[in-house]
Amino acid sequence: MRLREFFDKAIEAGIGNDLRGRELVEKELEARKKQYNKATDEEKEFFDLDSLTNPYSDSRIHVGTGDEEIRTALVGIDIEPGEIAVAHALINSGKKIDLLIAHHPEGTALARLWDVMGMQSDILASMGVPISAAESLMDKRISDVERRLLPTNHARAVDCARLLEIPMLNLHTPGDNMVASYLQRMFDDKKPYLLSDVLDLLMEIPEYRDARMMGAGPKIIIGTGKRKTGKVFVDMTGGTEGSKDIFPSLIQSGVTTVVGMHFSDDHRKEAEKSNLNLVIAGHISSDNLGLNLLFDEIASNIEYLECSGFRRFKR
Repeated sequence: MRLREFFDKAIEAGIGNDLRGRELVEKELEARKKQYNKATDEEKEFFDLDSLTNPYSDSRIHVGTGDEEIRTALVGIDIEPGEIAVAHALINSGKKIDLLIAHHPEGTALARLWDVMGMQSDILASMGVPISAAESLMDKRISDVERRLLPTNHARAVDCARLLEIPMLNLHTPGDNMVASYLQRMFDDKKPYLLSDVLDLLMEIPEYRDARMMGAGPKIIIGTGKRKTGKVFVDMTGGTEGSKDIFPSLIQSGVTTVVGMHFSDDHRKEAEKSNLNLVIAGHISSDNLGLNLLFDEIASNIEYLECSGFRRFKR
């Protein structure tokens, strides 16, 4: 499979599993095209052309023409200079590596991570939160994240891969969409009665069992196993954590349990005030699940080498 085909299939899978629904994603792409058509020549010079067909600003091909044939990929939750040095050493020892796949953003995808966070407003609206409230709270959070990313050395890892001429891409929101939709469907279908049932369901999934073996398994951080679950919201996509002030709106919409990859202590404190149940499924384990679901759907025949926290589990 060619590099560009692999990437395009990943983006399409991300759209197909986007909790907003395909119709809304296509509306966003159409709005982006209208914005480009109205732009001045100077604005077009700096316009992110990939965004006309790829709705996920945090996922990009960083090194490569797109024509490279991909048979073996080194995959890591993070691919940074250390992992790239490992790849170079493996290549020098005779191991064929055609592609570096990171989950977390690097390069332009890291610089534009904040831009994908707007999708959280529409996901919250699908759970019953008024869209005006969701957008108002998310606008402030998006601005905070954008400012935090400004001083980051975005190009560090990408430059290393480019110097060594190793193709590299990252798939962030497409992977997160896969795990979010998978778990939301599971909870909607199984309807766990108690929080202990939520943990039991997660523990049926190999990625979470593997994490527990390492001491990083799913955990209830607000509530007890004997509490009733009620309506479950899986909060695992949209760039990074949303606004900590959204929890009262979630309670009002009928959500009583939030299952996420991770929550800051500030988020936990605010959720506790709203009497929400919080379950951490696990960060790296959830990222693994998302990537594995993605690879199974788009290219299960490629050899994926495990690195930087990634573990390959086939369905």
